[in-house]
Amino acid sequence: MSKRVLTTESGAPVADNQNSASAGVGGPLLLQDQHLLEKLARFNRERIPERVVHARGSGAYGHFTVTDDVSDLTSAAFLNTVGKRTELFTRFSTVADNLGGADAVRDPRGFAVKFYTEEGNYDLVGNNTPVFFIKDPLKFPDFIHSQKRDPFTGKQEPDNVWDFWAHAPEATHQVTWLMGDRGIPASYRHMNGYGSHTYQWTNAAGDAFFVKYHFKTNQGIRSLSAEQGQELAGKDANSHQTDLLQAIERGVHPSWTLYVQVMPAAEADGYRFNPFDLTKVWPHADYPLRRVGRLVLDRNPDNVFAEVEQAAFSPNNFVPGIGPSPDKMLQGRLFAYADAHRYRLGVNHTQLAVNAPRATTADNYGRDGLMAASAQPRGEKNYEPNSYGGPAETGTPLSAPLAVHGHTGTHEAPAHSKDDHFFQAGELYRLMSEEERARLVANIAGGLSQVSREDVIEKNLAHFHAADPEYGKRVEAAVQALREG
Repeated sequence: MSKRVLTTESGAPVADNQNSASAGVGGPLLLQDQHLLEKLARFNRERIPERVVHARGSGAYGHFTVTDDVSDLTSAAFLNTVGKRTELFTRFSTVADNLGGADAVRDPRGFAVKFYTEEGNYDLVGNNTPVFFIKDPLKFPDFIHSQKRDPFTGKQEPDNVWDFWAHAPEATHQVTWLMGDRGIPASYRHMNGYGSHTYQWTNAAGDAFFVKYHFKTNQGIRSLSAEQGQELAGKDANSHQTDLLQAIERGVHPSWTLYVQVMPAAEADGYRFNPFDLTKVWPHADYPLRRVGRLVLDRNPDNVFAEVEQAAFSPNNFVPGIGPSPDKMLQGRLFAYADAHRYRLGVNHTQLAVNAPRATTADNYGRDGLMAASAQPRGEKNYEPNSYGGPAETGTPLSAPLAVHGHTGTHEAPAHSKDDHFFQAGELYRLMSEEERARLVANIAGGLSQVSREDVIEKNLAHFHAADPEYGKRVEAAVQALREG
């Protein structure tokens, strides 16, 4: 076997990789040392801007297998046959902290899946909670600013966190999820994933349905208490990354069963609350789970930077048979995710191996821009329509059209008979055992008691009282005890 030769970026052999070129034995270094300059310049540029949210993440490859016939609901090719298998890449993440943060913290977890289908890549960008803090994307930058590090203190501030929630009563449901037992998953393998948003499926006959995705972990739900999370974060900041990596390397392949809730499109307008409100769930009694298939992760990335940090998921990557709904947060994310990747990775990020289609080929008229790597045949046109046999439109929409009406302008969500901010938070509280309620109250009081303004505390307490009188009384008493103690 011939010895491999170290080369420069241009392929020239490197004579000495231990000593820089200098003017004499002890003299200054030489600008002409191309290998030194190239090596330092590349090192300076090895880090790209981290994600504004979901910066701390882990990923793995796997596959999805259809177990149940859903062809009556969608014409998506990767879902059209029982037993059909599609390769995929999944990325898990925390939300608020930066790239160097710990895994075992109280925070929602990102649950993003890229299906490499024969009709193009389908990206499903979700979380480990079925709801979110807000329902309008206009509030998203402010929300994230309140949860991230304060520009003056450089750390997350309870005043900022709870002040925002005090002014966002719709967050009460998600706050109850976050402060409950599932707020700190024991590992990425032991949590559920949810599409969270409402999406539209369209079958071959053109019938439209609204759906919600549920990935149920087959490892069982396991979570950590606040004390266990603090201890684990101190021992191993990379605990969830370590667990996922080692499990797959041992051949213990984590899996999830995918279910969907299905609402015929005609039922949306008359439903008792806005079905496109991201702060609410659909009761299973109204729309039971319907099984679709099984997701398995069985291969670790070879290079975390190339395959996890440069993985780009965008909810606007649909395939025929799947499309968006009027969910306002989803509508905002259709732009925001792709735009974030264009900023972080460049306009040609879809040509990177982890992001490129695998079961088909991208064929369009995008040519130029930073890091353009794909090559087209000589003389091929870069405009459409043309007379030279270039790729042409199909004329077939990906999903059924959405009916719209009314005047342009800023509007509140359409009125439904039961559309308040608090009733589902109360229902979630009442589903909990006494032990779960006690831990929830303690977690909330631990943060809220640190807030400096009494009016912010009172506004948050009012939200918990509105969700459930007992819930509010217990949080109020716990906060008072901590502040007086």
